[in-house]
Amino acid sequence: MADRSAADPTRRLLWGGFWLGFALSGFFDGILLHQVLQWHHLLSGVAPSDTPQDLRFQILADGLFHVSHYLFALLGLWLIWTRRAAFAVPGVERRFTGWALIGFGSWHVLDAVLSHWLLQIHRIRMDSAYPLFWDLAWLVPFGLAVLALGIHLLRSPPPGPGGTGRRAAVTLALAVLVAGPLAALPPEADPDGRTLVLFRPGISFAEVLAAADAVEGRLIWADASEAVWIMALGPEASALSLYRHGALLVSRGPVSVGCLSWTSA
Repeated sequence: MADRSAADPTRRLLWGGFWLGFALSGFFDGILLHQVLQWHHLLSGVAPSDTPQDLRFQILADGLFHVSHYLFALLGLWLIWTRRAAFAVPGVERRFTGWALIGFGSWHVLDAVLSHWLLQIHRIRMDSAYPLFWDLAWLVPFGLAVLALGIHLLRSPPPGPGGTGRRAAVTLALAVLVAGPLAALPPEADPDGRTLVLFRPGISFAEVLAAADAVEGRLIWADASEAVWIMALGPEASALSLYRHGALLVSRGPVSVGCLSWTSA
């Protein structure tokens, strides 16, 4: 191992690019598919999201998914930092970018083969009658095409002396550092103030009313268990007050009566 590292001082640096690209790809999926488009949760194929228990399960699984990609990002950043001197090697910028693209595309290929087709824990669009079409429509541009571009950068000769490689690393690191927090954000706020609130198990109706009063809210809808509520909140209402009154999740995404903003998948 030591001999291989000595022979190629950029080896660990390039692996850092791979893991940063891999992490960014997971955040990309989580932000777009889980939160913006809301086409699926990580484990939508395992349990439906039509009960409070299932909703908590799906949100926990999505959270653990994002935590795993934080770990991949930290691994990539550590490898880059510990081998930052290798940025001085000529041509490393092109190779670093290529490995980052390979990491990005590899996640989508792995997700498609393992999650969509072998384990079937989710598909790109859970509500489609043609799930394979959507799987391939996502895999080809974001997986195979990006993977091919990364391999092309590695195999083709550099056009010129190029830079030091720091620009590519800094750009990729910033993208991951921005994407990570974005992956934890709820959907876009509903213009009418409608908010989905998931309360802890066993909460009483009186406690729900107290929570609504604390934020000057109005109860609009509840599921059969009275653990999932939709409230109309004022623009100045604070989600922290709801959490203090037993809420486990407060999502100010676009919702309508009978629909959950986090569970359209």
